[in-house]
Amino acid sequence: MAVRKKTKTARGRNQDRARVAGGQDYEVQYEAKKTKKSASAVKRAVKKVGNARKRVEKKLGGR
Repeated sequence: MAVRKKTKTARGRNQDRARVAGGQDYEVQYEAKKTKKSASAVKRAVKKVGNARKRVEKKLGGR
């Protein structure tokens, strides 16, 4: 029986970066600094549009 060599992929990391964890302070602070908005504004945006990073940034006027 052949043993398959495990290769590292970026799939999990890319999926993680596509989301904003509203309950994680470091993620909220990062997004707040990136968009020049307050942490509470980021949390409100996550609550309103969901945790997809693109939608949150669009709501905050970041991109």
